[in-house]
Amino acid sequence: MGGLTLLLASLLVLANRKLYVYEDPRIDLVEEMLPHANCGACGLPGCRPFAEALVVGDAAPGSCTVSSEAERASIAGFLGVDVGGEEKRVARLACAGGANVARNHAHYDGLASCRAAAQVAGGGKGCFWGCLGLGDCEVVCDFDAIRMDAQSLPVVDEETCTACGDCVEVCPKDLFSLHPVSRRLWVSCSSLLAGDEILDDCEVACTACARCEMDGPGIVAMQGNLPIVDYSRGPVTRAPIERCPTGAIVWLDPDRGPLKGPAATRIIRKGALHDAPT
Repeated sequence: MGGLTLLLASLLVLANRKLYVYEDPRIDLVEEMLPHANCGACGLPGCRPFAEALVVGDAAPGSCTVSSEAERASIAGFLGVDVGGEEKRVARLACAGGANVARNHAHYDGLASCRAAAQVAGGGKGCFWGCLGLGDCEVVCDFDAIRMDAQSLPVVDEETCTACGDCVEVCPKDLFSLHPVSRRLWVSCSSLLAGDEILDDCEVACTACARCEMDGPGIVAMQGNLPIVDYSRGPVTRAPIERCPTGAIVWLDPDRGPLKGPAATRIIRKGALHDAPT
């Protein structure tokens, strides 16, 4: 029995030496310097994989947009590398159809969840593509970066948003997407219909009039009755919002929020828009 024990112990020692994988002790230290948000904003599944990538030089500290500038500099100093730069990304909502401008065709009475409501005839909203306003995105956001406003429309706080993508995944209407924060020209609509008839269901919908395309040649192009902004084509200005009749394309000012052009109909209604007759 003693001999068998000695043999097994020897095999374990040999296996340990053979299978041992060295792990750089700096990984633990770098991980402790990270925010432990595990949000995925760096492009990796969590802070531990990001720390491993930093230590071997496959990532730069600047890729962690959740950390402060001082924290990123501290990591760079510890590793003896440049901070690197990666622009902060944020979640953006492609809908402005709050309760004061968008009608419902049916009243949904059930679990207070956009995903649940969407299973029942699309949720009952007049615009099939519109936000259902039940706040799944607010609930799923672990960073309190989304709040529902008085019109049951999600509002994203650019300062606290980490671009983790949870809101993108949870929205049954696919209204959220992640974008560099510097991209300010934004289409706040996802409707694929054309013509003024859509305004009966949503007063701020895009009617596919293409004025923004004419005012932003090369930058804005109509695709599937919606304007698409191509930021790779050069400097982007506010010109495409100037003649939009509904304010479906806006300029996202970091301090004042969405800005519409002077031609857009002003919405002063605070209360809910009456539902369409059934």
